[in-house]
Amino acid sequence: MASPPLTFERPIYVTRPLLPPLAELTAELEKVWASGWLANGGEQHVALEGELAAWLGAPHLSLFNNGTVALIVACQALRVAGEVITSPFTFPATPHVLSWNNVTPVFADIDLETMTITPATIEPLITGATSAVLGVHVYGIPCDVRGIDRLARTHGLRVVYDGAHAFGTTVDGEPIARFGDATMFSFHATKLFHTAEGGALAVRDADLKARVDLLKNFGIKNEEEVVLPGINGKMNELQAALGRVVLRRVEAERARRAQIAAIYRQRLTAVPGLRVVAMPPGVTDSHQYLILRVNAQAAGCSRDTLHARLQRFNIVTRKYFHPLCSQYGCYRHLPSARPENLPNAHRVAAEVLSLPYYGGLSDDDVHRICDAVGYSLKQ
Repeated sequence: MASPPLTFERPIYVTRPLLPPLAELTAELEKVWASGWLANGGEQHVALEGELAAWLGAPHLSLFNNGTVALIVACQALRVAGEVITSPFTFPATPHVLSWNNVTPVFADIDLETMTITPATIEPLITGATSAVLGVHVYGIPCDVRGIDRLARTHGLRVVYDGAHAFGTTVDGEPIARFGDATMFSFHATKLFHTAEGGALAVRDADLKARVDLLKNFGIKNEEEVVLPGINGKMNELQAALGRVVLRRVEAERARRAQIAAIYRQRLTAVPGLRVVAMPPGVTDSHQYLILRVNAQAAGCSRDTLHARLQRFNIVTRKYFHPLCSQYGCYRHLPSARPENLPNAHRVAAEVLSLPYYGGLSDDDVHRICDAVGYSLKQ
């Protein structure tokens, strides 16, 4: 067997936040300090909201302190109730926001290739109690947005999308923010575009935007009127200032990640049992994650084993998303959570591995990671 590849001196994580030169952020913060306005829709907030709406092609956009609160407010604004059909293959926040709205999540199985819920997996689960579909654009791979919209119109359902991975995703040239009733974007530090913490809701119409803005600010209409039981979901000026500076560098980061992805594909595509996940035809890659699928039988090594072996080289990969949300103690009692109802989701959750993927990686770093993958498969 060949000699083992060199171990990285420091851990190489799945991602690192895009941090612009500190001087650029300081320049924006000086404006905040001069204004003395730190929250409640100051100049930085207003500017970032407009810049992001334009960048994302969103009809209407509302900024939030994080993506989870944004999703909670989306459900409130759309008056979601009863049952909502969603994916088990996602981050915990997706079903949690339903529980926080006293809504029962109903888990639909996913497509083996796109790893998203589909009209075919959703429709059999629709009952008189169903009020909405909460789809997840996993790794920036969009749900069948047109098919789901048609299904929703047929059954009178609302459609909300968790677009935490889909910043910059388009479908046949159409921005992902324009589908469904509302799409949440996460601006957590792990995301390609971030505000350290933060998020946004892209919504279809101006009336819904007005309701969302009320709900995220305690329902306060003016100094003397509170018209809705709202929450505090506002983004502050420090977050917004950071976001404005980061946004200027997003395209360069995306371009660099595309180069890194090309190396991964060139090195790993021909390895038996491995497949680098690619976007479907007509879809613009968000470049949020680089996902490997491991066929244990063909690779001679399971995903879990590969994950563990790579740690020996200081390469920290993530098993996004394992376990499934349907396996959590708070959801596994649900009839829809039974494993026999979710065979594709269970299979995918055992195969996926998120590899290090951020602009700060050098070409040599990526080649060393690929060397470590190849070596680990042969041990």
